[in-house]
Amino acid sequence: MVPEDEIGPGFAYTIGLSHTHGAPELAMFGLDVGVMHRMLNTLGDKAASRAVLGAGQAHQDVADDCQVVLKDVDPRWYRIFFRRAIGFYRRPPFPVLQVAWPDAAGRFHGDRQAMGRHRESQPQLWLRPDQHPVEIWTSEL
Repeated sequence: MVPEDEIGPGFAYTIGLSHTHGAPELAMFGLDVGVMHRMLNTLGDKAASRAVLGAGQAHQDVADDCQVVLKDVDPRWYRIFFRRAIGFYRRPPFPVLQVAWPDAAGRFHGDRQAMGRHRESQPQLWLRPDQHPVEIWTSEL
């Protein structure tokens, strides 16, 4: 867990799923770090039980009231967000999936109807950094 600080909002990610279970690492942004920790542990338990986690999958049983979707993270983001994982693996790339969550109406980033505040609540790491809109997550780039 990376707590919120003067640089930006908190986020959470796994380290070791790929090494131990052959599953992608998982990352979440924009929620309380304790909530994200629990959600990542739920998905990590699935990986430990030999479930295959992949981009495009939807998971209803990770959070009580919403479905999450897994998205590939572009490796150009790794040095910005996943430095400890790079230290663990010694070098990228290792696979990372972003666990994207919807707004209160169940809409994800790509939906034009998604609330503007929701669009900024989590980065869109499936985009290349040069394609990502400038916001709190990218202001330091």
